[in-house]
Amino acid sequence: MYPTFSDLLHDLFGWDILLPIQTFGLFVAISFLTASFILRKELRRKELAGLLSPRKEMVRIGNSFSFISIAVNFAAGSTIGLLLMALADICFNKTNWVNTFKSLGMLLYFVLKQHWILLVVSGLAFLVIRYIIQTRNNPEKPIIQEKQIWPHEHVDAILGIAAIGGLIGAKFFDALENWSSYMAHPESFIAFSGLTFYGGLIVAALGIFIYATKKGIGRWHLADSAAPALMIGYGIGRIGCHMAGDGDWGIENPYPKPFHGLPDWLWSYTYPHNVSDQGIPIPGCGGPHCFELSHGVYPTSLYEFAACTLLFAILWLIRKRLKAAGMLFGVYLCLNGAERFLVELIRVNNRYQWGFFRPTQAELISVALLLTGTVLITLRSKLRQSTRETELKLVYKKQHKTDP
Repeated sequence: MYPTFSDLLHDLFGWDILLPIQTFGLFVAISFLTASFILRKELRRKELAGLLSPRKEMVRIGNSFSFISIAVNFAAGSTIGLLLMALADICFNKTNWVNTFKSLGMLLYFVLKQHWILLVVSGLAFLVIRYIIQTRNNPEKPIIQEKQIWPHEHVDAILGIAAIGGLIGAKFFDALENWSSYMAHPESFIAFSGLTFYGGLIVAALGIFIYATKKGIGRWHLADSAAPALMIGYGIGRIGCHMAGDGDWGIENPYPKPFHGLPDWLWSYTYPHNVSDQGIPIPGCGGPHCFELSHGVYPTSLYEFAACTLLFAILWLIRKRLKAAGMLFGVYLCLNGAERFLVELIRVNNRYQWGFFRPTQAELISVALLLTGTVLITLRSKLRQSTRETELKLVYKKQHKTDP
């Protein structure tokens, strides 16, 4: 396993480069970039087809700082301050930050607890420098103009809402299942491990729904455009789970391989050097993440990646054939719910104790998604049929209208 990107580079090329990049976080970033490309492409296709139209908005042009710009510049300055502090600590104190802070969550928790004032100062300093540079380059006062904004121009904002809302929802739903662990390790609240996909999906969808309503974007067409992007993005994220070994794996698999051509790691795997440090110590291993599982388990993350890639292809092929807005998203909900429900049968997860009924959180949500998707497909299909019948009646009346 490769807890950090540095581990992957060392294994592939033999390079010993200490980079503060978590493997899981890297694949999450790749999944967002992929989803962004697909969503933008689909929105543009619908715009060219006349299904989505622009909206006139008043925009500020010229030397001005928006709230998002202020937040981004402050975050950039704080990040630079963190890197400089780490570099100084490595040079003068010879601290190995990769070994000392085994996760980004531990690092952020330590910095926010001990050196938060340095992050604030560096963030404000960078913000002031950016403002001075922008003022010199654009001395004119900002003006407000009316401009046509197309839906695809909102993709960056939509992804920002999805990232923030998804992270909050994913952490919240994971905390509901593992509250005692979060209390014992407070740094887990700001770590990028321990994320529940469905929690992120629900909160992000709510935030995007509110944003789309405010901006006048067709919500059903937006949902249909996002369906393939969500499916492949989820699959790519699962590769990150597998590569890092973050605990997202299956139950023990004591059965022999069904056929010899199947690689061992695709049937049963012990996840050596997993980032969650679960299992037994690896003999002769020194340094961080020297654990592996005592028994092989199903590599469910790989199964989900394969399933999501196939389901993405299905959604992509049928996206132009489903004419009723919202139907493709309904199909996505059904496929996603079915995929997750099936994988939960062999996946390690916390279970609720409701008498003889012991479901997992993901099983409950996946069933809800299946039902919601089925209802959505039925309703949108009937609405499409009703609209089509009304259009045909109007055409018939127009063709057979007689003069008085």
